Amino acid sequence: MESPAVEIIDLVKRYGRTTAIDGLTLAAGRGAVTAILGPNGAGKTSTIEICEGFRRPDGGTVRVLGLPPTRPELRARVGVMLQAGGVPPAARCGEWLRLMSRFHARPLDPAALLERLGMTEHARTPYRRLSGGQQQRVSLAAAVIGRPELVFLDEPTAGLDPQARHACWDLVADLRTAGVSVVLTTHHMDEAERLSDHVVIIDHGGVVAEGTPSALTGAERQLRFRARPGLSLDELLAALPSGSTAKESPSGHYIVEGQVGPELLATVTTWCAAEGVTAADLSIERRTLEDVFLELTGRELR
Repeated sequence: MESPAVEIIDLVKRYGRTTAIDGLTLAAGRGAVTAILGPNGAGKTSTIEICEGFRRPDGGTVRVLGLPPTRPELRARVGVMLQAGGVPPAARCGEWLRLMSRFHARPLDPAALLERLGMTEHARTPYRRLSGGQQQRVSLAAAVIGRPELVFLDEPTAGLDPQARHACWDLVADLRTAGVSVVLTTHHMDEAERLSDHVVIIDHGGVVAEGTPSALTGAERQLRFRARPGLSLDELLAALPSGSTAKESPSGHYIVEGQVGPELLATVTTWCAAEGVTAADLSIERRTLEDVFLELTGRELR
């Protein structure tokens, strides 16, 4: 059986007395998009940098396309998009991509790639004069120009406007269709939910949940509404169908989860009437990946 595109077993990484990665185990499948999510400081970037061969682990095993990540033969098979840097400041982005293409046997056409990412008119602009979002697109183009088997994308749409973001999404979808394995990190939960076949949520250096986006979010829907803060939910919880939950988060915003239907809706509106409040902005929504992420990692700032 073919090995995963990326396989990590009991990975440990320390920086002095701080343990950034603590026994992390995960796998990214071949020809699939795997998103690694986590709050700041969770160990995402360190994990990706170890897989890219830029950092050495302090323990555990990492295999990339079946090989240790520092093996030189992986350079032609793996594309890497860095969060920042990697391009000489004075290099014109068109010339830089043409240079990158010459290091590969079957590169993509640099001009076509620039056009696809909306960068044709900036082909002769020095990298340092590009906006942050434009630099991101050049870095993405450089990561995929060699037709890699595996691509690491670290925050690929950071700083992009909506049009460029959608162009990036389309490119990632095409990579998957072509059988390329993609491992990405992102702080945009909608991006992960839209693009990923498999999601791994990590916190404090370990995995706290993983699965397909639909498996993580579940089939249940949410009823949301606004009302006076601080309402007691005990009577509502007692009246709701079995398996339902209700909470106030944040203040004045109420969320009821379960099999949302006429019975549950009637129960909520009857309870609101008994409490003397009106359910404002009442809506029925599907539970999102962002909801799951916040439940697992907390809402506090880091």
